[in-house]
Amino acid sequence: MKRLFRPFLVCLATLALALPACQRPEEPAPPADLLPREKMVRLLTDIHLLEAQVENSRLTPDSARALYLAQHKDLLWRAEVSDSAFQRSYRYYAIHGKDLDEIYGAVIDTLERRERRFGPVTARPPYR
Repeated sequence: MKRLFRPFLVCLATLALALPACQRPEEPAPPADLLPREKMVRLLTDIHLLEAQVENSRLTPDSARALYLAQHKDLLWRAEVSDSAFQRSYRYYAIHGKDLDEIYGAVIDTLERRERRFGPVTARPPYR
């Protein structure tokens, strides 16, 4: 009886060790059109500046959204990047949290350098 039970235990132990390895998520492959980090930093910096400009434009929400979408599309066109390539690249870097942290660290540094160079943006007084 012990002889029949031992192979069963060996198979069960092997299966117990192999199953967790099979359940680990695989590392997603980078998209073929992955944007380099430097280009992502430039694009994200420009996108955040665009968002700030639109927010300070005092347009109605619908008009502000339309302006943002048009300017965003123009920004990507000038950078020769498709919206889908930008989205895929952003998603890839977001999955790798450390990569996105480094990219946004560079974005923040870039924005801080621009603020030191050009001075802080003054807020406009609201309409009365």
